[in-house]
Amino acid sequence: MDKRYQVFVSSTYADLKEERQHVIQTLMEMDCIPSGMELFPATDEEQFEFIKRVINDCDYYILIIGGRYGSTTNEGISYTEKEYDYAVSIGLKVVAFIHENPDEIIVGKTDKDPELAQRLIDFRDKVETGRLVKYWRTATDLPGLVALSLSKTIKTYPAIGWVRANQVGSSELLNEINVIRKENEELRASLEQSQKNEASPTLNLAGLTESFTVHGELKPAHDYGWRPWTADLTWGEIFGLISPDLLSHPSDANVKLELKKAILKHKKINYYDSRIADHDYQTIKIQLKALGLVRINYLKTTQGGMALFWSLTANGEATMLELRAIRATG
Repeated sequence: MDKRYQVFVSSTYADLKEERQHVIQTLMEMDCIPSGMELFPATDEEQFEFIKRVINDCDYYILIIGGRYGSTTNEGISYTEKEYDYAVSIGLKVVAFIHENPDEIIVGKTDKDPELAQRLIDFRDKVETGRLVKYWRTATDLPGLVALSLSKTIKTYPAIGWVRANQVGSSELLNEINVIRKENEELRASLEQSQKNEASPTLNLAGLTESFTVHGELKPAHDYGWRPWTADLTWGEIFGLISPDLLSHPSDANVKLELKKAILKHKKINYYDSRIADHDYQTIKIQLKALGLVRINYLKTTQGGMALFWSLTANGEATMLELRAIRATG
């Protein structure tokens, strides 16, 4: 049975059209299914939600970085970097190709704005940290690099992939259904045990009206150094900020990202880049679980791996409605 892999292709700027065409042609020759910005005539916050759904359906993510940072959101982060952060947050395997020497790129394809140029440097540093990348100089370098790197990634980290419905044998379908049935039974048993644990009373916990100080670091929009930030919130405020996002059962990495953004927006703190202290985030995770508001389970990802995922308990849903629902004024 032939299996095809869907690959999202992202690049830092439209000037990389030739490079993207080389990559997409290579993917098609490898019998993969390319996806990317060619599907979208424009990019805005609303459309980015659709792009996230496309990325969810992909098996791998290819990133091409050239000499420009690309168009930015209201937060000052490029849509390409947002795509990359999202792909990493859901556990998608990233294959990155970075221009070896940006100084060699012609002036018309580089950022003239010093701030955007610095953001591109920061983005390159982020991508290079903690993962292997390949470096290219001309568009013709990319087909060979893509073929070798993606083939190795597929072999090392096999994904679910796609098959035509008429190529799946009935016996194989029955086996898959049986596996799903067993996993469903295990999840039900785990859920029942979790609900029993949530029903157990825990003494001396800080309540929703008590305060907690969250710490982190940020880069202001016009300053490239990291600075500390703090925010004092009640546990009710923290849960109220993040609880609606938990309705979609997000990954732990995505909750951390969205919680940080929600806190800074709530406190009207402007920034170009930011992070939340991991110790404080882990404390928040433990406290909300101890209060019986959330479940955090280790489950399979859409790519076949394992990761932590958040969801609301029945008590959490009721508390969310109490905190966030708008009451009649009449």
